[in-house]
Amino acid sequence: MVLPLLGTLPWVARAAGHQESTSSSPLAPQRASRALMGTRVDIVVDGVEAPVAQQALGRAFAEMQRLEAMMSRYRKDSVVARIGAAAGKHPVAVPAEVMAVLQSAQRVYRQSNGAYDPTVGALVGWRFEPGHQSIPTTSELAAELRGVGGGDLHLDPAAGTAFLARPGMALDLGGIAKLPILSAGLRVLRREGVANALVNGGGDVLAMGRLAGRPWRVGVRDPRKPTQLLGAIEIDGKGVVASSGDYERAFVRDGRLLHHVLDPKTGWPTAGVHGVTLFAREVDVVNGWGTALMVQGPKAAARWSAARPGSAVLSAHADGTVWQSSAMQALLLPVAA
Repeated sequence: MVLPLLGTLPWVARAAGHQESTSSSPLAPQRASRALMGTRVDIVVDGVEAPVAQQALGRAFAEMQRLEAMMSRYRKDSVVARIGAAAGKHPVAVPAEVMAVLQSAQRVYRQSNGAYDPTVGALVGWRFEPGHQSIPTTSELAAELRGVGGGDLHLDPAAGTAFLARPGMALDLGGIAKLPILSAGLRVLRREGVANALVNGGGDVLAMGRLAGRPWRVGVRDPRKPTQLLGAIEIDGKGVVASSGDYERAFVRDGRLLHHVLDPKTGWPTAGVHGVTLFAREVDVVNGWGTALMVQGPKAAARWSAARPGSAVLSAHADGTVWQSSAMQALLLPVAA
């Protein structure tokens, strides 16, 4: 639901009022893109010499690929897959990076009263890939729902193990692993001497520093009309813009939009909220909550905002309305048509 505003190249983030230079300056912005986590991850860095930037970019992508390999539900050799294979049998040893994401998932599960649930990986009858879309039958869905229940994810941080208590359970960390993985890439860039960078992964954006001395600018898509923008958020220094929406991985069947954000209680795609955009300075504040707020429905964003006055939220609803917290109203800037 968010994207860096376009520069002269397809995805370049642009500082407020800044026109990207065509100069071959040795400190000109450097950029790279790779396919990761089922989406495209783009990075732009600024203010460092090209050889340093390219080395930093390579190491950042390598770190993100390493973490993806641990947490992907689609890789049979991943830690997440091993936890699912051992469901109902025995705990599985997990690396510290995976444990941190699982603890975050468990925390949001509890705080959202189960609206975000990392065990929706059991709902395998749904497929949203173009040309391979599928809907589970009523009996299939009933059987799969018996494997959903975040309360049966047991973590032992001291032992470094994770355990799914019932056979048939499986993890899907797609709603909560991406931001920590992108954040890890940003940490690598900082370690490599990069002070100004932006990482964009499928609509989730993390930034630090500035671009050409001015704030980064991130466009907020209108989930009701994804080709249009509702406005832009400027990030000056450290910040994260996270989003969830019903228009990316989706298809229409019998006049109904079916998308990948599933309600853990019913097993069906959520309804009532087209998309959510969140802004905060720290990843932990917003991580997992885009999914949770879509599941909870149109009134949830206001409650979430009231409990987190230092953050901002926008929620676009199926009735055509858009709700914004006061913090988001102050942040969201108009963009040229």
